[in-house]
Amino acid sequence: MAAATAFSFFSSSSSSSVLRPGLAPLRRWRALSQPAPRAAYGTSSSPRSAASDEATIISGTKLAKQVLKEVQRDVESWISFGNKRPHLSVILVGDNPASHIYVRNKIKAAAAVGISSEVILRPKDVSQEELLDMTVKLNKDSTVSGVLVQLPLPDHIDERTVCNAIAPEKDVDGFHVMNIGRLCLDQPSIIPATAAAVWEIIKRTGIQTFGKNVVVAGRSKNVGMPISMLLHTDGEHERPGGDATVTITHRYTPKEQLKIHTQLADIVIVAAERKLLWWGEGSLDSPFGDTLLLG
Repeated sequence: MAAATAFSFFSSSSSSSVLRPGLAPLRRWRALSQPAPRAAYGTSSSPRSAASDEATIISGTKLAKQVLKEVQRDVESWISFGNKRPHLSVILVGDNPASHIYVRNKIKAAAAVGISSEVILRPKDVSQEELLDMTVKLNKDSTVSGVLVQLPLPDHIDERTVCNAIAPEKDVDGFHVMNIGRLCLDQPSIIPATAAAVWEIIKRTGIQTFGKNVVVAGRSKNVGMPISMLLHTDGEHERPGGDATVTITHRYTPKEQLKIHTQLADIVIVAAERKLLWWGEGSLDSPFGDTLLLG
């Protein structure tokens, strides 16, 4: 049975999206999208060879620290040219414990790389109109580089409407319909954080995706879908992709079919809750694919 390569990654590594106004983040994405030399990362972080039965553990924490250092250098360089310090505004609605933890981590990451930030708290009964007015004001504020509305929002608020109200160039999460559309058309855009993290790990560890069979478990519009788009699109396009053959599975994929798909896969990327998955005789800790990325 094939062994697994597992990772965990701090999704705030996409903080670089707010480094520059306008199209500058797109230029940074284009530069990052080019594969780095395999030797640059050392043998310890390389996936196992086809002849090996041992798993290689990729340290997401170590990679995250590398990315944060690079972003910090970018921020310092940006400011050294006389530009204003990048600023992130986060709107946090309600008292969801998980949301507060996520926002706290994002603010901590921003501070670590030299990005100033603020958290705008609103009660769970805030009206959609008030939330939209806030995003419009932040869009017009020249001191604000990036805007983030922490999801999920209360049921009485339409998340899609709020995400589309954020200016595309300030849309740190990459959830605006324009950024999603550009992603689907293989054009440079701001990429949702988790998908960008998976793509970055694949490149930095030298995992080969060209011509490989990839199974993505999970079809969410914020994780599974963008990961699939990055992996299957043409490596020669404006926003280079992974040239892989991608199969998307989800909660309604028959268990027998899920087992078959993973047995045929070279790479398995899991973007779903463990309780929703079943791997036949194996488990999530002993999958069938050659490489397992736990997202």
